[in-house]
Amino acid sequence: MQTREPTGGARPTSRDVARAAGVSQATVSLVLGGKWRGRVSERTAALVRDAAAELGYRPNLAARNLRLGRTRTALLVVPALTNEFFARVYGGAAAVAGEHGFGVVLYPSPEGTGPARDPFPSARAALDGVIASSMAAGALDAIRGTDLPLVMLDSDPADPASAAQVNLDVADGMRQVVDHLRALGHRRFVHLASAVPSWTFAVRARALEEALGAAGEAELRTVASPLDVAGAAEAAARALAAPGPRPTALVCDDDIVAAGACKAVRRMGLRVPEDVSVTGFDDLALATAVEPELTTVRLPAERIGEAGMTALLDVLSSRPPASEALPVTLIPRSSTGPAPAA
Repeated sequence: MQTREPTGGARPTSRDVARAAGVSQATVSLVLGGKWRGRVSERTAALVRDAAAELGYRPNLAARNLRLGRTRTALLVVPALTNEFFARVYGGAAAVAGEHGFGVVLYPSPEGTGPARDPFPSARAALDGVIASSMAAGALDAIRGTDLPLVMLDSDPADPASAAQVNLDVADGMRQVVDHLRALGHRRFVHLASAVPSWTFAVRARALEEALGAAGEAELRTVASPLDVAGAAEAAARALAAPGPRPTALVCDDDIVAAGACKAVRRMGLRVPEDVSVTGFDDLALATAVEPELTTVRLPAERIGEAGMTALLDVLSSRPPASEALPVTLIPRSSTGPAPAA
């Protein structure tokens, strides 16, 4: 096959490929778009691919997507970028998206867990679908009502607005925490529960109550806590100073709250874990940065992002998305120990 380089050092076009292969531009589009079978012979398809390779031709994806009416772009809505967990979720989603020629736009809710404006003049024109954390559900109000497929992460499976859900087995995570602490002899618990209303935190609270109820002879008090170190320290201090026998274990809804709880214990002249054991949830880098290192439930953040993007691709391709909850793992460290003697 004889080819001709485009003149002037310009980037080769589909017309150049068509001329080099001796076919029409329509045939080039069919072959390079993967839609040639049954329309173009194997020999012609090979000629087109060879010509494109020799010329160094790369399809103009933006133009092709415009013709197809697809942007190959997903929006990932998270409550905040300051939380390492959601950065890792984005990393997982972007990796899978890249393998399929998609891009991921990361959109944090400006008010954390509150409402946010539509990030696009027309979301439907700019996006193929949305992946969102249940903690940022308020940020979706501007997008709801469109026909964009929505994949929710760590969210109520009964949500009628979502096309798919990717959930973690957070209930099992709490059961693992209870089994660990009870094996260490703990019977008096305080749950430092996230003050943010979210399905995932409600599931954790319910699982903790059920696990301790089934175990019997355990005391549980629940204290609401902000998702920041200072607020969590104040909430933990209130729980430790409350009338009655002091709790021997503080079960926290995430690692940030657990870091605040450890700070409160030390400020009261107590020790972790000799006087009070503390557990977290997430297994952020913070968990091994504090001293003592946190016993916590590891949530596979990258895997959540990967599964979320995979579910969106399944929905867009009319395939049934996977529905199994992702497993979580308790990581015992130095912040938990035997319950102190009465």
